[in-house]
Amino acid sequence: MVESRLTGPVRVVGVGLLGTSIGLGLKARGLDVILADASPTHLSIAVDYGAGRLAHEGDEPQLIVVCVPPDVTARVVAAELEAFPHAIVTDVASVKLAPLHELRASGADVSRYVGTHPLAGAERGGPLSGRADLFLGRPWVIAAHDGISYQRGSAIDDLILDLGGTIVEMTPEDHDRSVALVSHVPQVISSLMARRLIDAPGAAVNLAGQGIRDVTRIAASDPQLWVQILGANAGPVAGILNQFRVDLDRLIETLEAPEAVGASRRLAEELAGGNAGVARIPGKHGLDRRYSQLVVMVDDRPGELARLFTEVGNADVNLEDLRLEHSPGAQVGFAEIAVLPERLGHLTEWLIERGWRIAG
Repeated sequence: MVESRLTGPVRVVGVGLLGTSIGLGLKARGLDVILADASPTHLSIAVDYGAGRLAHEGDEPQLIVVCVPPDVTARVVAAELEAFPHAIVTDVASVKLAPLHELRASGADVSRYVGTHPLAGAERGGPLSGRADLFLGRPWVIAAHDGISYQRGSAIDDLILDLGGTIVEMTPEDHDRSVALVSHVPQVISSLMARRLIDAPGAAVNLAGQGIRDVTRIAASDPQLWVQILGANAGPVAGILNQFRVDLDRLIETLEAPEAVGASRRLAEELAGGNAGVARIPGKHGLDRRYSQLVVMVDDRPGELARLFTEVGNADVNLEDLRLEHSPGAQVGFAEIAVLPERLGHLTEWLIERGWRIAG
């Protein structure tokens, strides 16, 4: 067991995916974790799952982590600050400016509060989805303000480091603008694209491949939660969507006259712009690096994927990323392997020599 940087106890309020994962991660480091939730059922599951214990009278937590929906975050934070006057309080809501404004307006003691946001999660929530390793290597924003001292805020640094997160310091304003671009607007676009499938002919949906799955994956997220998130960060989200609308209008105008002079060039520039944007997304270990892709056909039977991984390792090639796709109606899948460009030729020859079928 690795020793925690915190002394504890740590009180976690709200035992959905994030709260339960925080509890599991801290318990793995030997900390005393106190759990609280408005739902007795969720609370019972999280306790049984090993994420912490029920609260006792006289508990004096060192740190309180509020993991509740955005529309009640400020209210719960204020109640925790009042109930535990010696504790540092943080929250993990995905919007940071609105709760801080609400807390200040209510007269809460923000000298013991700072908001944070771990960029980690999944489409499915609830305590049963909790994982102790959910935050490993993930960015975790600390949205500091001038009302809290560094000494008081150090417990929050310890929390993030204990859970394996990577500390990113931002102002609440910069945080909300940033997540609007990289999280909130993608959710909207994914959901709108998925809505196109509702009335689509069955024949069209049956042709769905990895592309549409990639674009619509996050559309499976909880609508009620996203109503709250988008409402709390409406300004920055609307601003980016307005820019997106300009891009769409420009592209539609080009497609409506594909034979016009310069139309092909404009389309190419739009698509190349997407290439340039994707290239900026940090990859493995946070590196901004491009990889080469190799698509291998894998028979759909037990042990084949494991055998492919073994072959890649035996070729002395590091697998940088992996994406799987199944062929509709066929007992075969496609494994798209990302490797360093200088290792692509060697790995291709190696796999072909051992009977693997390379697509394309």
